[in-house]
Amino acid sequence: MTKALFSSRFAAGFGKGWLVAGLLFLYLPMMALVIFSFNKSPLPTSWEGFTLDWYVKLAGDREILNGLWLSLKIAFLSACLSVTLGTLAAFALVKYRRFRGRTFFSGMVNAPLVMPEVIQGLSLLLLLVALQRAIGIPERGLVTILLGHMMMGMAYATVVIAARLQAINPQLEEAAMDLGAKPWQVFTLVTLPSISQALVSAWLLTFSLSLDDVVVSAFLSGPGSTTMPLIIFSRARLGLNPTVNAVATVIIVVVAVCVTVASILVARAERRRAAEISAASRNE
Repeated sequence: MTKALFSSRFAAGFGKGWLVAGLLFLYLPMMALVIFSFNKSPLPTSWEGFTLDWYVKLAGDREILNGLWLSLKIAFLSACLSVTLGTLAAFALVKYRRFRGRTFFSGMVNAPLVMPEVIQGLSLLLLLVALQRAIGIPERGLVTILLGHMMMGMAYATVVIAARLQAINPQLEEAAMDLGAKPWQVFTLVTLPSISQALVSAWLLTFSLSLDDVVVSAFLSGPGSTTMPLIIFSRARLGLNPTVNAVATVIIVVVAVCVTVASILVARAERRRAAEISAASRNE
């Protein structure tokens, strides 16, 4: 009995220890980055006192601010389009088990998940260059980067949303159709609310993937369309200054706030939905 109790306590403590170690491994570098964004010294090896000078210099750094604004625009548009297309693709794969070309379609949707980004960026660059020579568009810039990010984001969004669609009780949709709802009404009034958490998760995932992408953006960017990760990567070759730490800190804070707010809203909506289902069951 004592041995079993000791074994269970050791297993619980060991699991918690690994969890703490994993979290520290993930978040300690971010904490160090935030701390050194307030360091008066330009060198990350020494602490010379607290200062906000790097944030003041960041406000006047037009190159990195323009890159950040471009990255945010591309990430927002990419996330919205990826979730939209990913929802349609996931719905087709989950709800329609048999149609001509389903295996090929599924393979093409999942291909960006396993294909190296270098291959994706190079192949898309060759395609867009050939298209530009043929019809004159598109010029390399925001649109081409958006297409590349959307190609990757759609694959991730499809996987996340398809997993949630498979967990939905089909009797809910069947009941809605029995009550006279049309297919598009079932999709908008029953299916979409049921997968709202997956939609939010897919949006946040594709937004973050687009915001920090370097490889695909490097192939598809053009003059005057340099994203923030490319600017940071180019500066890293010459030695980073704490201005980069400052912009990274701003992004961390904004993303953390957005994720927290989104999580709270989704949790409240889920609790409200569960309460409504419970009330309807009692009324029956």
